[in-house]
Amino acid sequence: MTEALFPVDLGRTVRALRRRADLSQRELAAKSGVPQATIARIESGRATGPRFRTIEALVSAVGGRITVSVPAAGGAPGAGGIPIADRGHVPAQGGGGRAASDGGDSAVKVGGGSAVDGGGGSAIEGDGAVEVGGHGVAAEGGDGAATCGLACVPHDELRDAAGRRYPAHLDAWPVHEPKDWPGAWWADWYNLPPERWPLPLPAATYERDRGYRDRRRRAERVRQEFAVRRVTEDGRPATSWRFVAELPDGELVGELRAHERTPHLAYGGDESVWPREMVLDGVLVAVEHRRLGIGRGLMDALLRLMAEVDIGSVSGIANGSGANFLAACGFRVEPHRPLAMRLARPVSAAPGRPPSGR
Repeated sequence: MTEALFPVDLGRTVRALRRRADLSQRELAAKSGVPQATIARIESGRATGPRFRTIEALVSAVGGRITVSVPAAGGAPGAGGIPIADRGHVPAQGGGGRAASDGGDSAVKVGGGSAVDGGGGSAIEGDGAVEVGGHGVAAEGGDGAATCGLACVPHDELRDAAGRRYPAHLDAWPVHEPKDWPGAWWADWYNLPPERWPLPLPAATYERDRGYRDRRRRAERVRQEFAVRRVTEDGRPATSWRFVAELPDGELVGELRAHERTPHLAYGGDESVWPREMVLDGVLVAVEHRRLGIGRGLMDALLRLMAEVDIGSVSGIANGSGANFLAACGFRVEPHRPLAMRLARPVSAAPGRPPSGR
């Protein structure tokens, strides 16, 4: 009966659920009461017909709930409900309907089709819903981007030297060269040729440190969610431009400021014959969110608006990493421009210390 209820790949679904909850097999076993060996068999596909109570315990442990739905004639769910007090058995015949257990914000649908795969049944309910059953889901018939409404484990196809999957809740990646493997410190320090490497490179590796993993996942979320907008309601003149990069909750992660200048004030002549120019005052990105494309997003917003108002050039002064950033955005050095110069004057020595320069 369980196989009829769960025609999709349960192992793949449990791995995706566990990754979303950021739990190891041992941690999931402790929260659900299901032995770790049972979870391992389900995830590897070696468990034949796991009990419904087992699946229910695993889903509940990650804050989900199970919704059982059966399509009525014509593909739409009927009005009748299926009680799940007797969760060990769900009638296979009778009127359509569904019943839900109490639980968190996720949902697991069992039976019927879904809006995901175009079959009969109802759309996914709840936040981050999970849909199991019916005529397949997007992951089975397409690009593998999702399983039962959840994002697949991105490294699900990677295997170690013993042919085992890497832990689903960790971040694993393939190793193509020594820099991809944290354990290959010797390759950079000693510049050894491959034939003299003390250890062979693994096919893949993963990061066990939870703090590093959480920072990496947050960085990826910021990369996908930040949005850039121009600020015009702060009372600045029209020639002063300000762009901000924000997260959906309003957190400010970056800012760009620039102003329009009138070249004829510097070079003389008729103002109407000089093209409009911009001066980049600065680009600032929060330290913890750098190298995520935020600065480039701010610069792209500036360049798009310049094109809309027919401004052809923007200049700025930078050094160090700022110069590298502007060069990556297409800026070029202009030697004829004024140079940034510095004069270092002698400073009186502190008591008990010799004067500088002696």
